[in-house]
Amino acid sequence: MIFYFSGTGNSLYVAKSIAQNNSEKLVSISATLNRGNEYYEYLLKADEIIGFVFPVYAWGPPKMVVEFIEKLKISNYHSNYIFSVVTCGDNIGNTMKVMGDCLKKKGISFNSGFSIKMPNNYIIMGNVDTKEIEKEKLSRADETLKDINITIKQRTTNIFKLEKGILPWLLTGVINPLFNKNAVNTTKFYANDNCTGCGICEKVCNCNNIKVSEKVQWGKKCTQCLACIHYCPVKAIQYGSGTEKKGRYTNPNISIDEISKER
Repeated sequence: MIFYFSGTGNSLYVAKSIAQNNSEKLVSISATLNRGNEYYEYLLKADEIIGFVFPVYAWGPPKMVVEFIEKLKISNYHSNYIFSVVTCGDNIGNTMKVMGDCLKKKGISFNSGFSIKMPNNYIIMGNVDTKEIEKEKLSRADETLKDINITIKQRTTNIFKLEKGILPWLLTGVINPLFNKNAVNTTKFYANDNCTGCGICEKVCNCNNIKVSEKVQWGKKCTQCLACIHYCPVKAIQYGSGTEKKGRYTNPNISIDEISKER
């Protein structure tokens, strides 16, 4: 069983590859949370693996991923193989430790963990990669993913290949809480006059927080996945004054239908 969270398709691409290589089921974390249940229970089959695949947001797991773990109940767990794969633009800080601590409260421990560099998409700070760098990152990611799939297929334990970066305790312990407190809001999102009312932004929103009628409207809940910005076909969706002249990125191997069907 592969639990995944994805904004612009990088993590979904990774999750699909792992699920296909291990004949496992994909479960969307955002779609599950949007049902609004008090908890979510899953019955494991004998020797079934459990994987968590998601992007890093400000050197920590997305808030929706942590919320999902808090509501997660696993039945018939008998030392099943548990792993996580984290996608990132550069490094992940102590993201895996945060996840490990969350899972320990459920009586579950990781057997392995990995990070994969993917093309940048957080254009609120920085910009997307050039097409050349994007192509190179995707190619290297495929090679890394091949090794990860072998490790998971063989159920190899105590394998942790992580790019934590410099001072991971500072990145995750200080910057991430500030991000979760101050950055995860919708007040600066808007649609400019390019908007055609196509409704794609509503379909791809992980939080089911966008409504399109005469104009695009955001509710209060947001995880800063930026799917609404990147999937807009006419670059109408903006965040403050800093994104209009910046590029857009979505994983070329994931379609809008794939990213939106599990919202």
